Amino acid sequence: MKNRRKVDLVVLSDVHLGTYGCHAKELNRYLKSIYPRQLILNGDIIDFWQFSKRYWPKPHMRVIKQILHLASKGSKVYYLTGNHDETLRKFEGLEMGNFQLVNQLELDLDGRKAWFFHGDVFDVIMQYSKWLAKLGAISYDALVLVNILVNQVSRLLGRGKISLSKKIKDNVKSAVKYINSFEETAATVALKKGFDYVVCGHIHHADDRIITNEQGKSVRYLNSGDWVENLTALEYHKSQWRIYRYTEDETMKQKATDQEEDEHALVEMDNKAIFRKMLSDFQS
Repeated sequence: MKNRRKVDLVVLSDVHLGTYGCHAKELNRYLKSIYPRQLILNGDIIDFWQFSKRYWPKPHMRVIKQILHLASKGSKVYYLTGNHDETLRKFEGLEMGNFQLVNQLELDLDGRKAWFFHGDVFDVIMQYSKWLAKLGAISYDALVLVNILVNQVSRLLGRGKISLSKKIKDNVKSAVKYINSFEETAATVALKKGFDYVVCGHIHHADDRIITNEQGKSVRYLNSGDWVENLTALEYHKSQWRIYRYTEDETMKQKATDQEEDEHALVEMDNKAIFRKMLSDFQS
């Protein structure tokens, strides 16, 4: 772990392992580059809504392996449940070594109170029309497949990548209004509870801003974004927060080349073999 970048705290959310849109290879490279003292997985890490035995690529299993590897090497890993992995909520409180499963988390960060939770509790659609939310998730994954085809054509034409879903979100006023409403609601509840930081996921929109209420009280709202469209995380180190953006990390371009050799070593292994190796690493 000596060649990894040390970070006090890393927050990841909305990875959606098991879906076509998940950028598992990129996430695995990022995880291999860091050694966090604490790692918070803030919901929707595994997408149980769309989980299928027919689609569970090796890079997705390697992400799980890398997370457990970090736990085996001393990182405290908290898995906070989201709506797409809500089936795990019945196991709240489960602990295995440095790994703990919870629904929300409160931490003291250098004397300031931080509140972590996924954020689906503020989603009206989730509360009253879960079937509609699941339909939307399926439609979203279908859009990702279309996006893959569009980008293949775009590369042939010598153009850059296009994110159709991101363009739609950025240009639809109702989506912008929803994001703003979500952030304001999270901040309001956090202020009432006396927190200095409120850290969410769920809306796939990385953010870091101060929100002040009518009484003049402020809270710092942070969102870790996702690993479907934006490839972002939150990092807290030496009392400072920052939004990490994979696409802006120049060191990852070289790591993408260097680590291809390591990945080739696992090409011939099926998921069961990778899982056995993962457990061996965790127990060592």
